[in-house]
This record gives sequence, C-alpha cells and structure tokens, in this order.
Amino acid sequence: MSTSSELDQKIMKALRKNFGERLDRFVFPPPVFTTMQAEFLDYDPKRSMLSVRFPVLESWLNPYGIMQGGMVAAAIDNTIGPLSTLVASANVTRHMELKYSHAVTLEAGFIVVTAELVERDRRWLTFKAEARDPQSRRLVRAKAVHWILDHG
Repeated sequence: MSTSSELDQKIMKALRKNFGERLDRFVFPPPVFTTMQAEFLDYDPKRSMLSVRFPVLESWLNPYGIMQGGMVAAAIDNTIGPLSTLVASANVTRHMELKYSHAVTLEAGFIVVTAELVERDRRWLTFKAEARDPQSRRLVRAKAVHWILDHG
C-alpha cells in the first residue's frame, strides 16, 4: 500500500488525466469528504477500485446508538463519487441502492468503504461498493449508477 502522500499524488494525476485544466474548477476532495473526516486508503486504477476510511462519530448515531443509515449512505457516496471522477469525466449519481446487513456501532471506531466500477456503457457507469468494519465484516452493500455529463 502507498503512503498517504503517494496515494494523493496518484489520485491527483488520474484526475488531471480526466479533467485537464478543467480540474481547477472543482474542489477535490469535496468539502463533504473533508467534513466526514474521510481518508483515502487505496486506489487501484487497473481494477477501477477505491477504498476510503470513515470514522464512526457519536454525532452520527441515531436514537438506538448506531450509525444513522443516511451517514453510512453518505460514506458510500463519498467513495463512489471520487472513484467516478477517477474513471470518467464529470458525472452525477442517478440512483443508488443499499442493503444494510449489520449495524455500525461507535465501538467499531471506523468503517472502510471499497467501491469498484463494474460496467461502463456509453454515458452510464455502474459501481458496486461495500462498507466493512475493522474485522472485515460486511455491513452494507451498495450499487450505484452514474450518468456522464459530457462524454465529448
């Protein structure tokens, strides 16, 4: 695995390849990624795969003491979104579906979301993702479809 600095450079190089000078018009990583205290762990351009770690914060818990489902969805979206910019030009989420398998507890400390591009069909991108706890137990599975805005 790369160091954080090497990984950041690898990601920025891939973004420059996709966006060229237009990249200067975007904020990367996006503010919500930073707000969620996300950390890039791995990027494999050959597999079109990205892994990101997110802390489980007390402020994200629901009344039952588990991570609110929308925050888990936001973590998944904040992994698929950056990956989508690494594999294609500007694109947006058209729909995302999640299947929750296990609760995310504060005791977990963090979750790791890994996303992968599984299909590209003209202007459509299909991704799969999983969120896992520190013991590698799968917590959530997701599928998202993105639409490329400018396929120039």
